[in-house]
Amino acid sequence: MQVSVENTSTIERVLTISVPAARIEDKVSSEVAKTAKTVRIDGFRKGKVPVSIVKKRYGQGIRLDVIEQVMRDAYVEAVQKQELQPAGMPQIEPKNIEEGSDLEFVAKVEVYPEVALSDLSKVEAERVLSEVTDKDVDNMLETLRKQNADWKPVKRKSVDGDQVTIDFVGYLGEEAFEGGSAEGHKLVLGSNTMIPGFESGIVGAKAGEERTIEVTFPEDYQAENLKGKEATFKITVSEVEKQELPELDDAFVEKFGLSEATVEGLRAEVRKNMERELNQAVKAKLKTGLFDSLVANNEVEVPKAVVDQEIDALRKQAAQQFGGQNFDTSQLPAELFQDEANKRAKLGLLISEIIKTNDIKVDDDRVRAFLEDMAQAYQEPQQVIDFYLNNKEQLSQVQSAVLEEQVVDKLLESAKVTEVTLGYEDAIKPNAPATEEAE
Repeated sequence: MQVSVENTSTIERVLTISVPAARIEDKVSSEVAKTAKTVRIDGFRKGKVPVSIVKKRYGQGIRLDVIEQVMRDAYVEAVQKQELQPAGMPQIEPKNIEEGSDLEFVAKVEVYPEVALSDLSKVEAERVLSEVTDKDVDNMLETLRKQNADWKPVKRKSVDGDQVTIDFVGYLGEEAFEGGSAEGHKLVLGSNTMIPGFESGIVGAKAGEERTIEVTFPEDYQAENLKGKEATFKITVSEVEKQELPELDDAFVEKFGLSEATVEGLRAEVRKNMERELNQAVKAKLKTGLFDSLVANNEVEVPKAVVDQEIDALRKQAAQQFGGQNFDTSQLPAELFQDEANKRAKLGLLISEIIKTNDIKVDDDRVRAFLEDMAQAYQEPQQVIDFYLNNKEQLSQVQSAVLEEQVVDKLLESAKVTEVTLGYEDAIKPNAPATEEAE
């Protein structure tokens, strides 16, 4: 077998492969003989059909199947011989498949690029400094009270914070538009869950009152036919309710099933959970900052096949958010995910190069610590740990996460890191503003 390789770009290779005719003919003869033992032809007993008849009747189809198989095998052999690292499936084009001649075909394939890491001291990131204060805990307890609040009907005018039950119909001009109506809809005024102007238009209404309000849909509204449009809503308020918060006492705490069903026990549990969430958020921000800077400081040409894999993964994530297993991900245009997929593919290549260059191996002790920390959020931590340790696929995901943490540690050895101080609420936001407070 002869192989020549042409570098058409830094990540594309064109292999021209030639396979001796004898290899093809030997394989064809072998397959014809096998077929003769199993094929049924009128006038002959099974297994007694002459090879010449089988070759005459089935030889062309057998030959084409053999050529297809030989091209696949020869491609794999050529890739190994040339020490290439394909990033996806090849495009194979036969050039000569005539009987009695050497088989010739061309295989075009993308390969993983050689990654030359830039100076890691150019990587920059911010480290968020934050803590959970007593006021933060108080706010969280207030949130828990609101989540467990009762709603009591009132006869007065509605105010912000009240819950109203409404029927409404939306109109564009004189025609009601699809998706713009509801009956018995419960809405907390001031929650900003409706478009601007809708909730404020109901403030001051009493049960039984009808109102007509005019609003303008935002330019970035999700429904294309409503973006920037002026609309009229006819609204009937059937009920106004005020929120009644439960007392923060031991009876309230019992709802949460704590071993120490006291207010102080709840405060301690809430603080512990908030500190865990804060720690995870701070680590995630630092990692994101480092990785974003790593990508920005390194030029890497990414194979299309790798980007396509990332697009498929992002499509699946989006499908899960849209509700489900039965969602056809092909309905989501690739363009929606192109930029993020490019970034993720590039980052993956850079991380792999850092791991290879520094010979980083996953730290089993850190895997165990990672599992123990994660399991603390569950009622039976040891069951969670055992589940991961006894499930290869799940454990592999944890090991990958730990390996990323080790890459972060390696980056921190050289990176320029500045510190910013944020309050708890800003610190746990995925994209909190990096505004440093005066000390």
